[in-house]
Amino acid sequence: MECLDLFNEKLPARPYHADYLSNGLKINKKEKAALARHIQPNGPTHKLWLVYDVDRRDAGLHWEQVGAPPPNLIARNPANGHAHLLYGLHTPIRTAIDCKTAPLRYAGAIDNAMRDLLDADIGYSGLICKNPLNPHWIVKQWEPELYTLDGLADYLDLSVYQNKRKLLPDYGLGRNCTLFEKLRAWAYKAIRQGWPEYEQWLNACVDRATGYNSQFSTPLELAEVKHTAKSVAKWTFRNFNRGTFEDYIAKTHTPEIQAIRGKLGGRPATTTANGKPWELLGVSRATWYRLQTRT
Repeated sequence: MECLDLFNEKLPARPYHADYLSNGLKINKKEKAALARHIQPNGPTHKLWLVYDVDRRDAGLHWEQVGAPPPNLIARNPANGHAHLLYGLHTPIRTAIDCKTAPLRYAGAIDNAMRDLLDADIGYSGLICKNPLNPHWIVKQWEPELYTLDGLADYLDLSVYQNKRKLLPDYGLGRNCTLFEKLRAWAYKAIRQGWPEYEQWLNACVDRATGYNSQFSTPLELAEVKHTAKSVAKWTFRNFNRGTFEDYIAKTHTPEIQAIRGKLGGRPATTTANGKPWELLGVSRATWYRLQTRT
Protein backbone atom coordinates (compact mmCIF):
# COMPACT_ATOMS: atom_id res chain seq x y z
CA MET A 1 0.00 0.00 0.00
CA GLU A 2 1.28 3.47 -0.87
CA CYS A 3 2.13 5.57 2.18
CA LEU A 4 -0.36 8.27 1.15
CA ASP A 5 -3.14 5.68 0.98
CA LEU A 6 -2.11 4.38 4.40
CA PHE A 7 -2.05 7.90 5.83
CA ASN A 8 -5.59 8.47 4.59
CA GLU A 9 -6.86 5.10 5.79
CA LYS A 10 -5.41 5.40 9.30
CA LEU A 11 -6.52 8.94 10.09
CA PRO A 12 -8.42 9.28 13.39
CA ALA A 13 -12.20 9.03 13.01
CA ARG A 14 -12.64 12.68 14.03
CA PRO A 15 -9.28 14.44 13.71
CA TYR A 16 -8.32 17.97 14.55
CA HIS A 17 -7.74 20.00 11.40
CA ALA A 18 -7.30 23.53 10.10
CA ASP A 19 -6.56 25.38 6.90
CA TYR A 20 -4.94 28.22 8.84
CA LEU A 21 -3.59 27.42 12.30
CA SER A 22 -4.04 31.03 13.40
CA ASN A 23 -7.80 30.47 13.19
CA GLY A 24 -7.70 27.59 15.66
CA LEU A 25 -8.40 23.88 15.32
CA LYS A 26 -11.66 22.22 14.36
CA ILE A 27 -12.90 18.65 14.78
CA ASN A 28 -14.81 16.83 12.08
CA LYS A 29 -15.24 13.46 10.40
CA LYS A 30 -12.04 12.38 8.71
CA GLU A 31 -13.56 12.55 5.22
CA LYS A 32 -14.04 16.31 5.61
CA ALA A 33 -10.94 16.90 7.76
CA ALA A 34 -8.77 15.22 5.10
CA LEU A 35 -9.40 18.20 2.80
CA ALA A 36 -7.70 20.65 5.17
CA ARG A 37 -4.10 21.85 4.93
CA HIS A 38 -3.25 20.70 8.45
CA ILE A 39 -4.50 17.55 10.14
CA GLN A 40 -4.05 15.33 13.20
CA PRO A 41 -2.16 12.23 11.97
CA ASN A 42 -2.42 10.08 15.12
CA GLY A 43 -5.29 9.06 17.37
CA PRO A 44 -5.37 9.44 21.16
CA THR A 45 -4.31 5.86 21.99
CA HIS A 46 -1.76 4.98 19.28
CA LYS A 47 1.01 6.78 17.43
CA LEU A 48 1.49 5.43 13.90
CA TRP A 49 3.46 8.42 12.58
CA LEU A 50 6.52 10.10 14.05
CA VAL A 51 6.53 13.61 12.62
CA TYR A 52 9.39 16.14 12.61
CA ASP A 53 9.23 19.84 11.79
CA VAL A 54 12.38 20.88 9.91
CA ASP A 55 12.56 24.63 9.31
CA ARG A 56 15.19 24.82 6.56
CA ARG A 57 14.99 25.68 2.89
CA ASP A 58 16.60 22.32 2.13
CA ALA A 59 14.36 20.38 4.54
CA GLY A 60 13.40 17.95 1.79
CA LEU A 61 16.97 16.61 1.54
CA HIS A 62 18.52 17.56 4.87
CA TRP A 63 17.76 14.11 6.32
CA GLU A 64 20.15 12.53 3.81
CA GLN A 65 22.95 14.97 4.62
CA VAL A 66 22.86 14.11 8.34
CA GLY A 67 22.56 10.34 7.87
CA ALA A 68 18.95 10.00 9.03
CA PRO A 69 16.68 7.25 7.71
CA PRO A 70 14.68 8.21 4.61
CA PRO A 71 11.22 9.49 5.55
CA ASN A 72 8.15 7.70 4.34
CA LEU A 73 6.54 11.01 3.46
CA ILE A 74 7.64 14.62 3.24
CA ALA A 75 5.16 17.51 3.02
CA ARG A 76 7.06 20.66 2.06
CA ASN A 77 5.98 24.29 2.00
CA PRO A 78 6.49 25.63 -1.55
CA ALA A 79 7.05 29.16 -0.22
CA ASN A 80 10.06 28.53 2.05
CA GLY A 81 11.08 24.86 1.74
CA HIS A 82 10.21 24.05 5.37
CA ALA A 83 8.81 20.57 5.75
CA HIS A 84 7.23 17.95 7.95
CA LEU A 85 8.98 14.58 7.75
CA LEU A 86 6.75 11.60 8.50
CA TYR A 87 8.04 8.19 9.57
CA GLY A 88 5.42 5.44 9.68
CA LEU A 89 5.66 2.59 12.17
CA HIS A 90 4.91 -1.03 11.33
CA THR A 91 3.62 -1.47 14.89
CA PRO A 92 2.07 1.74 16.25
CA ILE A 93 3.17 2.94 19.68
CA ARG A 94 0.41 2.48 22.22
CA THR A 95 0.07 5.63 24.31
CA ALA A 96 -3.07 4.76 26.31
CA ILE A 97 -2.83 4.37 30.08
CA ASP A 98 -2.80 0.57 29.92
CA CYS A 99 0.30 0.57 27.71
CA LYS A 100 3.63 -0.83 28.87
CA THR A 101 5.99 1.92 29.99
CA ALA A 102 9.21 0.34 28.66
CA PRO A 103 8.16 0.42 24.95
CA LEU A 104 6.81 3.95 25.38
CA ARG A 105 10.09 5.12 26.87
CA TYR A 106 12.06 3.36 24.11
CA ALA A 107 9.92 5.14 21.52
CA GLY A 108 10.44 8.42 23.37
CA ALA A 109 14.22 7.97 23.30
CA ILE A 110 14.11 7.25 19.56
CA ASP A 111 11.85 10.24 18.96
CA ASN A 112 14.19 12.61 20.80
CA ALA A 113 17.29 11.20 19.13
CA MET A 114 15.66 11.57 15.70
CA ARG A 115 14.74 15.17 16.49
CA ASP A 116 18.32 15.92 17.50
CA LEU A 117 19.74 14.27 14.37
CA LEU A 118 17.37 16.14 12.06
CA ASP A 119 17.80 19.43 13.98
CA ALA A 120 14.00 19.57 14.04
CA ASP A 121 11.95 22.08 16.02
CA ILE A 122 11.83 20.99 19.68
CA GLY A 123 8.71 23.09 20.23
CA TYR A 124 6.66 21.11 17.73
CA SER A 125 4.25 18.80 19.53
CA GLY A 126 3.30 16.55 16.62
CA LEU A 127 -0.43 16.91 17.24
CA ILE A 128 -1.03 18.58 13.86
CA CYS A 129 1.02 18.16 10.69
CA LYS A 130 1.06 19.46 7.15
CA ASN A 131 -1.52 17.25 5.48
CA PRO A 132 0.21 15.28 2.70
CA LEU A 133 -3.22 14.66 1.14
CA ASN A 134 -3.66 18.38 0.48
CA PRO A 135 -2.29 19.72 -2.85
CA HIS A 136 -1.06 22.93 -1.21
CA TRP A 137 2.12 21.10 -0.11
CA ILE A 138 4.88 19.56 -2.22
CA VAL A 139 4.67 15.89 -1.23
CA LYS A 140 7.34 13.24 -1.76
CA GLN A 141 7.39 9.57 -0.75
CA TRP A 142 10.91 8.30 -0.12
CA GLU A 143 10.68 5.02 1.77
CA PRO A 144 7.67 2.82 0.86
CA GLU A 145 8.12 0.36 3.75
CA LEU A 146 7.14 1.22 7.31
CA TYR A 147 9.74 1.16 10.07
CA THR A 148 10.16 -0.79 13.27
CA LEU A 149 11.52 1.08 16.27
CA ASP A 150 14.65 -1.08 16.09
CA GLY A 151 15.04 -0.15 12.43
CA LEU A 152 15.02 3.55 13.30
CA ALA A 153 17.34 2.94 16.27
CA ASP A 154 19.99 1.56 13.88
CA TYR A 155 20.53 5.14 12.65
CA LEU A 156 20.73 6.70 16.12
CA ASP A 157 22.90 7.03 19.22
CA LEU A 158 20.64 6.20 22.17
CA SER A 159 23.36 5.94 24.82
CA VAL A 160 22.32 9.21 26.49
CA TYR A 161 18.87 7.73 27.19
CA GLN A 162 19.99 4.47 28.81
CA ASN A 163 19.41 5.64 32.40
CA LYS A 164 15.79 4.57 32.84
CA ARG A 165 15.43 6.41 36.15
CA LYS A 166 16.03 9.73 34.42
CA LEU A 167 13.12 11.48 32.74
CA LEU A 168 13.37 12.01 29.00
CA PRO A 169 13.96 15.56 27.72
CA ASP A 170 10.80 17.64 27.89
CA TYR A 171 10.15 17.92 24.17
CA GLY A 172 8.75 15.64 21.49
CA LEU A 173 7.45 12.29 22.65
CA GLY A 174 9.57 12.80 25.79
CA ARG A 175 6.96 15.29 26.98
CA ASN A 176 4.21 12.77 26.31
CA CYS A 177 6.09 10.11 28.28
CA THR A 178 6.74 12.42 31.22
CA LEU A 179 3.19 13.80 31.31
CA PHE A 180 1.72 10.33 31.00
CA GLU A 181 3.93 8.77 33.70
CA LYS A 182 3.42 11.64 36.17
CA LEU A 183 -0.33 11.79 35.63
CA ARG A 184 -0.81 8.04 35.84
CA ALA A 185 1.20 7.78 39.07
CA TRP A 186 -0.82 10.62 40.59
CA ALA A 187 -4.16 9.20 39.42
CA TYR A 188 -3.60 5.76 40.94
CA LYS A 189 -3.46 7.38 44.38
CA ALA A 190 -5.75 10.37 43.93
CA ILE A 191 -8.83 8.46 42.78
CA ARG A 192 -8.87 6.57 46.08
CA GLN A 193 -9.46 9.83 47.97
CA GLY A 194 -13.24 9.73 47.97
CA TRP A 195 -13.89 7.80 44.71
CA PRO A 196 -15.34 10.88 42.90
CA GLU A 197 -18.00 10.94 40.17
CA TYR A 198 -16.61 10.77 36.63
CA GLU A 199 -17.06 14.43 35.60
CA GLN A 200 -15.42 15.60 38.82
CA TRP A 201 -12.60 13.09 38.29
CA LEU A 202 -12.09 14.11 34.65
CA ASN A 203 -11.83 17.78 35.63
CA ALA A 204 -9.29 16.89 38.32
CA CYS A 205 -7.19 14.94 35.81
CA VAL A 206 -7.30 17.80 33.29
CA ASP A 207 -6.27 20.30 35.97
CA ARG A 208 -3.39 18.09 37.13
CA ALA A 209 -2.22 17.40 33.55
CA THR A 210 -2.36 21.10 32.72
CA GLY A 211 -0.20 21.82 35.76
CA TYR A 212 2.39 19.23 34.76
CA ASN A 213 2.38 20.52 31.18
CA SER A 214 3.06 24.09 32.33
CA GLN A 215 6.36 22.87 33.80
CA PHE A 216 7.74 21.97 30.36
CA SER A 217 10.00 24.54 28.74
CA THR A 218 7.81 24.20 25.62
CA PRO A 219 4.38 22.94 26.71
CA LEU A 220 2.29 20.52 24.68
CA GLU A 221 -0.79 21.72 22.83
CA LEU A 222 -3.78 21.94 25.19
CA ALA A 223 -5.73 19.53 22.99
CA GLU A 224 -3.05 16.87 23.41
CA VAL A 225 -2.94 17.42 27.17
CA LYS A 226 -6.70 16.94 27.34
CA HIS A 227 -6.40 13.73 25.29
CA THR A 228 -3.93 12.32 27.82
CA ALA A 229 -5.99 13.47 30.79
CA LYS A 230 -9.17 11.93 29.36
CA SER A 231 -7.40 8.64 28.68
CA VAL A 232 -6.08 8.46 32.25
CA ALA A 233 -9.42 9.53 33.73
CA LYS A 234 -11.46 6.97 31.77
CA TRP A 235 -9.11 4.07 32.46
CA THR A 236 -8.70 4.70 36.18
CA PHE A 237 -12.41 5.39 36.68
CA ARG A 238 -13.30 2.14 34.91
CA ASN A 239 -10.65 -0.01 36.56
CA PHE A 240 -10.26 1.57 40.00
CA ASN A 241 -13.15 1.42 42.42
CA ARG A 242 -13.38 0.12 45.94
CA GLY A 243 -13.92 -3.48 44.82
CA THR A 244 -11.29 -3.61 42.05
CA PHE A 245 -8.72 -1.84 44.21
CA GLU A 246 -9.12 -4.40 46.98
CA ASP A 247 -8.66 -7.19 44.40
CA TYR A 248 -5.54 -5.42 43.08
CA ILE A 249 -4.04 -5.19 46.57
CA ALA A 250 -4.79 -8.85 47.22
CA LYS A 251 -3.06 -9.93 44.00
CA THR A 252 0.01 -7.69 44.30
CA HIS A 253 0.68 -7.88 48.02
CA THR A 254 0.77 -11.60 48.73
CA PRO A 255 3.24 -12.73 51.44
CA GLU A 256 5.49 -14.19 48.72
CA ILE A 257 5.65 -10.95 46.73
CA GLN A 258 6.14 -8.86 49.87
CA ALA A 259 9.05 -11.13 50.86
CA ILE A 260 10.71 -10.56 47.48
CA ARG A 261 10.17 -6.80 47.78
CA GLY A 262 11.81 -6.95 51.18
CA LYS A 263 14.88 -8.57 49.66
CA LEU A 264 14.93 -5.94 46.91
CA GLY A 265 14.78 -3.06 49.36
CA GLY A 266 18.06 -1.19 49.57
CA ARG A 267 19.82 -3.57 47.17
CA PRO A 268 21.44 -2.12 44.04
CA ALA A 269 19.79 -3.51 40.91
CA THR A 270 22.88 -5.42 39.72
CA THR A 271 24.49 -6.46 43.01
CA THR A 272 25.31 -10.06 42.10
CA ALA A 273 28.40 -11.80 40.87
CA ASN A 274 26.96 -12.22 37.37
CA GLY A 275 24.77 -9.12 37.16
CA LYS A 276 21.56 -11.20 37.37
CA PRO A 277 19.76 -10.17 40.59
CA TRP A 278 16.77 -12.38 39.83
CA GLU A 279 18.97 -15.46 40.36
CA LEU A 280 20.02 -14.20 43.78
CA LEU A 281 16.37 -13.79 44.75
CA GLY A 282 15.29 -17.10 43.25
CA VAL A 283 12.69 -15.60 40.88
CA SER A 284 12.40 -15.43 37.11
CA ARG A 285 13.88 -12.54 35.15
CA ALA A 286 10.37 -11.45 34.08
CA THR A 287 9.14 -11.45 37.70
CA TRP A 288 12.14 -9.40 38.82
CA TYR A 289 11.56 -6.73 36.17
CA ARG A 290 7.84 -6.65 36.91
CA LEU A 291 8.49 -6.10 40.60
CA GLN A 292 11.01 -3.36 39.80
CA THR A 293 8.23 -1.34 38.14
CA ARG A 294 5.95 -1.78 41.16
CA THR A 295 8.37 -0.94 43.95
